[in-house]
Amino acid sequence: MLTQLFKFKGGVKPPTHKTQSTTQPICPAPLPARLIVPLHQNIGGTPRPVVQVGDKVLKGQLIGEADGWISAAIHAPTSGTVIAVETHVQPHPSGLDALCVVIEPDGRDEWMARTPLDYHALTPAQVREHLQQFGVVGLGGAVFPTHGKLTASKTVAMEELIINGAECEPFITCDDLLMRERAEDIVRGIGIFRDLLQPDKVLIGIEDNKPEAAAAMRTAISALNESFTVVQVPTLYPAGGAKQLIRVLTGKEVPASRRSTDLGVQCFNVATAYTAWRAIAHGEAVVSRLVTVTGNVEKPRNFDVLIGTPMDELLRLAQPKADTDGILMGGPMMGFLVPDVQVPVVKATNCLIAHSPALFPPAPPEMPCIRCGACAEVCPHELQPFEMYWFARAKNFGKTQEYHIFDCIECGCCSFVCPSHIPLVQYFRFAKSEIWAREREKNAADSAKDRFEFKQLRDEREKAEKAEKLARAAAAQAAKKAAEASASASETENNTSLAAQENSPGDALANEKEIKKAAIQAAIERARAQRETAQAKNTDHLNADQQQELAAIEARRQVIQPQAASSLDENQA
Repeated sequence: MLTQLFKFKGGVKPPTHKTQSTTQPICPAPLPARLIVPLHQNIGGTPRPVVQVGDKVLKGQLIGEADGWISAAIHAPTSGTVIAVETHVQPHPSGLDALCVVIEPDGRDEWMARTPLDYHALTPAQVREHLQQFGVVGLGGAVFPTHGKLTASKTVAMEELIINGAECEPFITCDDLLMRERAEDIVRGIGIFRDLLQPDKVLIGIEDNKPEAAAAMRTAISALNESFTVVQVPTLYPAGGAKQLIRVLTGKEVPASRRSTDLGVQCFNVATAYTAWRAIAHGEAVVSRLVTVTGNVEKPRNFDVLIGTPMDELLRLAQPKADTDGILMGGPMMGFLVPDVQVPVVKATNCLIAHSPALFPPAPPEMPCIRCGACAEVCPHELQPFEMYWFARAKNFGKTQEYHIFDCIECGCCSFVCPSHIPLVQYFRFAKSEIWAREREKNAADSAKDRFEFKQLRDEREKAEKAEKLARAAAAQAAKKAAEASASASETENNTSLAAQENSPGDALANEKEIKKAAIQAAIERARAQRETAQAKNTDHLNADQQQELAAIEARRQVIQPQAASSLDENQA
């Protein structure tokens, strides 16, 4: 069946240099002396280490747990002993360190227990979770966690599933050899993606300079009785870019601000489909990948390499020539010189090119831009690189954003055709990094400002609450004192009023006399009682004179008492 092909704007045709590494089959790389396994090998969260120094691990055992949904687990590439969990230089242009698990192989290369799954008996969510836990990511270079792309849009039906076998970058042939030798497993992996996304059709795009790979894929599709379509696309860099391949095969142009699923299409690399099938059908985590080793070497070839293998050990397998002065990771268009030849192979490592001055002569001196427009003609995203260059060079980063600098995929087409030999991509990377740095600084300043304002607000709130509490306490105390004073005044007033109501002036004088009289009478009664109880105890044996004297005293008392009582009555009257 013929498939209508479309074109994307721009593109270039650099020398391919692919035939050198396709003459021999895939070769397993030997175990290195140690494996340095970075924990962060995907776009998204950095996995957390779950092993410690001294732990024994088996091949495929979990050593880094996925951190969040957009993240993928990391596994031990072979059996051995964890000898360090520390930072090492990464294969990245920045040359920065990152946390790694260092494993000393025991030589047995012993797998942990592997359990194949019947994914037909699982829900789509369970299949996606399994792929995440087994570390399946995009192996075309972007290393986006695959499970995150296996959810179709809720509003747009999935029309096309695109499988990317274009491999347009010069020198790289790992996908070509994978399709030639392991086509059936790739097709089975595509079947998993098809069953999860339910597209109307599946298109496998392969550049027309890979006839053996296209033939092998068609044979595997026929053997497995699948309805997938292999489409050979014109060899044009960067036809292997996801958006460019979608444009060529479907005619759909994916805007920079939208995802391809919003247009009913999704794209995966052939190596990603292969590792997905191994994870589902064989219970094998992603612990190795195919790497093209080529360039300034005697025996360029594709190797099946364990993740974490030092690059210099891998390069030695291809016998680098004496004038090799570095290692280029990736292709010559988008790759970079690694900061240290001992950095490890990671999931994003699809090619190692032995660099030499003869193979890659020093760039001619940069000359002024003549505004010829050649860069704009070859830009696959229809940008204006010369405008972005001027503003990036002037550090006018706001203007670079107005010219959509973040739509640039850094494919290098503009630098490739520039007659002034201006390293345009480097300027664009510089501008992007400065914008990101300033954005981080702005976000940090905004966060600090928010924290400061929140602290001020909290302090003011606490002061207001304290003042309000003190005011309430003072008001309560004042109200209590006022209530007590009011109650005291009211009681006094009531007593005074009651006394005034009960006693007139005349009655008050009479009452006073009665009180005094009663008090005197009471005193007399007390004296009498005391006298009666205190009788003289020495009157039993008196002589005649003493008895006569006592009788005289008693007689006088009898006379005085009536007189005293009579006088008291007169005084009271």
